[in-house]
Amino acid sequence: MANSNDARVLPPGSRPTSTFEWPAVPLHRRIGNALFWVLCFIGLALVVVPTAWLALGIIVRALPHFSFSVLVTDTNGQSGGLENAVLGTLLLAAGVLVIGGSVSILTGLYLGEFARGRHRGVLRGAYEVLAGIPSIVLGYCGYVALAIGLGWKFSLAGAWIVLSIISIPYITKATESALNQVPSSYREGAEALGIPASWTLRKIVLKAATPGIVTGLLIAIAIAVGETAPLLAVAGWNDQNPALKLTNSAVGYLTYPIFNFYQSPTQSSVDLSYDAAFLLLIFVLLIIIAGRIIIWRSRRNTE
Repeated sequence: MANSNDARVLPPGSRPTSTFEWPAVPLHRRIGNALFWVLCFIGLALVVVPTAWLALGIIVRALPHFSFSVLVTDTNGQSGGLENAVLGTLLLAAGVLVIGGSVSILTGLYLGEFARGRHRGVLRGAYEVLAGIPSIVLGYCGYVALAIGLGWKFSLAGAWIVLSIISIPYITKATESALNQVPSSYREGAEALGIPASWTLRKIVLKAATPGIVTGLLIAIAIAVGETAPLLAVAGWNDQNPALKLTNSAVGYLTYPIFNFYQSPTQSSVDLSYDAAFLLLIFVLLIIIAGRIIIWRSRRNTE
């Protein structure tokens, strides 16, 4: 007697038939799903369209009169070039990368790997509060404490400190999140093999978290070089190239011509403001490209 569970023998070339059918999706769910996607595309357009319009407007107005001489000539009043501003912006970005990046990565490393209980909550709450303070307030505090209180006046060191404070919350959050996303099996496997914790942290955990950390660094640098209000308070403005003096020496930067020259009655000054905006746009684009290359190489090495 054949077992009822045995497979039925089908004629050659025939296909098994199934009586299972997916239940029909109710009309209200289809409408809700379509409405959700429409709202998503509208939200995306509200972000992308103004950004693309702004970037395209800068490119269209800057390219007709842009020349290489802008990069090799200092600013003279409200005319000339932007060599001093370009060098000052690069110098400010390098300082934020070293000072703000070091403090933030160490803080994020402590929060992600070592902090427990109240210490973690206090530190996390501190940098979240710091992220909500307007940059102009931090610039004014830097002006009172550094430029006046310590007698630094307009200075490179004051600009580095204020911009680093602005960038700390973003890099710290990115570092902590990147470390938390590393699978715990990496740490458990290394511990089971008897690998020291310090070696595991340096060679395994940090290597896996590198893409997230680099992303936070680049976002913070882009935010820092795009600031104007705090730099007006602590860095001032200088028509000459940076003197590499930490104190008592103002520094040029690209956002100053954008802010100060745009409403000038002289067309050359307005053109210079668009040149500065165009260079800043290229600078941010290069930061993004460099970040993608670093992330690609780090992921390739971990595979």
